[in-house]
Amino acid sequence: MTEDVGLFGPDSVTWKLHQEPILMLGGLRSLYLQALHPRAVAGVAQNSGYRADPWGRLMRTSNYVGTVVYGSTAEVNAAAARLRRLHSRLSATDPRTGERFRVDEPDLLRWVHVAEVESFLSTAVDAGVRLTPAEVDGYYTEQRRAAELVGLDPATVPGTAAEVADYYAAMRPELALTRDSAETALFLTVPPVPPVPSSWGGRALRLGLNLGPPRWAYLGVASTAIALLPAWARQMYGGLGWPTTDLAARLSVRGLRALLAGVLATLPEQYRVAPMRRAALERAGLQPTGS
Repeated sequence: MTEDVGLFGPDSVTWKLHQEPILMLGGLRSLYLQALHPRAVAGVAQNSGYRADPWGRLMRTSNYVGTVVYGSTAEVNAAAARLRRLHSRLSATDPRTGERFRVDEPDLLRWVHVAEVESFLSTAVDAGVRLTPAEVDGYYTEQRRAAELVGLDPATVPGTAAEVADYYAAMRPELALTRDSAETALFLTVPPVPPVPSSWGGRALRLGLNLGPPRWAYLGVASTAIALLPAWARQMYGGLGWPTTDLAARLSVRGLRALLAGVLATLPEQYRVAPMRRAALERAGLQPTGS
């Protein structure tokens, strides 16, 4: 008997898409995109401890997304309730008008949701994941369930590719590159090195991570995430909106996907599938297989 598989399940487009490790890059792309909304980025800058603990915040966000995608109904509902309680206590000041606002305003929640799910999907497609037009629309429709968890009326959330395009077109006049946007983008592009235990070499290792190959490799990943943004978003950051940039970004992200697949292929089978996905597959009575 199939057990509780949460919001989506093994036949969903969501499970098909989120098995792809390249969606980590989509998550980074979404942060650059979200930062172009002046109120959304102000809410993060004024409430979040991401500067003090960026890697911890990244892990918490990843765990929430993983729980929504793969958790049981009880796990999903518990995670969503915690997030709604957190948001309900937070407010921020609009740096342009001085107006105080709640971070759980529907317009802000909707922007963050759409930027995230569109980034996941477009990054996967650019990386070479094959989805039919019906599957693309199906993903957006399925993700309305995730939007409802944070307090949105699903009927107000774009549920197809055409609706997402229309939503972006309507939102563009409200977007701008603010000081918070620029500082957030710089932080995303050149983040601090995670803490290094003294037993690993301490200061010398931190210097190597800051100036050595890992730093340059990450800069390449961040540059790809920026290049994957819509042309109008790249232009807002001072970049180029040329079609050649789109082509270069697709080539880069496909190379990254192939590299990830090669690395995963060298790992023991039990490490090729994310723990949350493995647990969900087992609850569904399916055998986990490596991506």
